[in-house]
Amino acid sequence: MSDETETAVQPTKQASGKPAYFSCWDIHAYYGESYIVQGVSFDIHESEIVALLGRNGAGKTSTLRAIARVDNPALHRGEIWLDHKPLHNMKSYQAAQNGIGLVPEDRRIIQGLTVEENLKLAQIAPPIGWSLDRIYALFPRLAERREQEGTTLSGGEQQMLAISRTLARDVKLLLLDEPYEGLAPVIVQEIEKTLQEIKSHGMTTIIVEQNAVAALNLADRAIILEGGEVVFDGSAKEVLDNKEMRHEYLAI
Repeated sequence: MSDETETAVQPTKQASGKPAYFSCWDIHAYYGESYIVQGVSFDIHESEIVALLGRNGAGKTSTLRAIARVDNPALHRGEIWLDHKPLHNMKSYQAAQNGIGLVPEDRRIIQGLTVEENLKLAQIAPPIGWSLDRIYALFPRLAERREQEGTTLSGGEQQMLAISRTLARDVKLLLLDEPYEGLAPVIVQEIEKTLQEIKSHGMTTIIVEQNAVAALNLADRAIILEGGEVVFDGSAKEVLDNKEMRHEYLAI
């Protein structure tokens, strides 16, 4: 690989010592007994979309789950900040209350509830996230199926519902784990357009996705993990334009 590519560095704390809009500093996390995340650090600016990429087992989903404080205390050490608030000592429900919104790969639509009931259950009282009207304007298909049981929707519609259910809360950082998994290309394009619309409303997003090209086309920046460490942090376009890097780290 060229020297230029090898200059990609793992970020450290800002020179001021203060966190960015979102920052994780030297986080280490385990999945069971396996040491998966081995000192990951990066910053994200508000309203930025970042593609978190890497081969299978690189630590992408484990990093997302550490950020969301899922499986606490999976985070062994490190600091996580969102909007100048420390999250690293919080449990998952506390991180959610402070703006972390994780859309997991399995979507976790609640069986027996309609689309609208799934959304209303997610809302905080009084509502401070996206209103149902705003969600239905973003996803007209969900509006058409508001009385349909959520688990009977198509895969793409369930992904729309999973994203909408997260937006119904007061989310500051949207974490998407494999949002295109199992979806037809036409539905992937629809989800992409929706995420661009969400971005236009100022939503900060991290997307983990095996379909790296689709994720890179959506993202402003790319962060690539290898062996639980950051090996690249730069523009998404740089990865798209660098065939050697894509082959070495993403096998594409």
